[in-house]
Amino acid sequence: NAADAIGEIVSPGAAARFEGYYNNPQASRDRLRDGDYWTGDLGYRDEDGFFWFAGRTADWLRVDGENFAAAPVEQILGRFPGVTAAAVYAVPDPVTGDQVMAALEIPGGEFDPGAFGSFLGAQPDLGTKQSPRLIRITASLPETATHKVSKPTLRRLLWHGEDPVYERDGESYVPMTADRKRALEAEYAGHGRDHLLRL
Repeated sequence: NAADAIGEIVSPGAAARFEGYYNNPQASRDRLRDGDYWTGDLGYRDEDGFFWFAGRTADWLRVDGENFAAAPVEQILGRFPGVTAAAVYAVPDPVTGDQVMAALEIPGGEFDPGAFGSFLGAQPDLGTKQSPRLIRITASLPETATHKVSKPTLRRLLWHGEDPVYERDGESYVPMTADRKRALEAEYAGHGRDHLLRL
């Protein structure tokens, strides 16, 4: 029931087996509650009783008051032809909450925004709030030292950098021009949220 019941995976009674984070007592305290170990991993159970990993608690997005995890959306975006990897993450909304942004790794760099918009509209398991507002197209997603996608790097980039970025316009996507980026940033300033763009 990924649409309604994604939650954090907890190991009951496991606090005694958790040695803690090196030189970070606050992070250790955040993981331990009433003798239980809160993993920071998100999961859900499907109709057949199988459990699925749904990302990390840092991968929660809140769009128009609705909370959801990034991993199920990444799985859907990964179905689009040519995409070898997808990263979904939150960027601040100009008014409140988050907007969905996705970085798509497309080694050839060929991206058809109209076809992508049609593809999203045809996905029955993509919630209305989950559709990305902004899309970054890249030949290679940034990675951490352990070869995981570096979402903090992507969040800091916002819509800047060398990669092309597209913005949803109705059922399709259009390239973000320099003028559009300036206008969008002015919206944040107008609502007193421009400080959120300086992470």
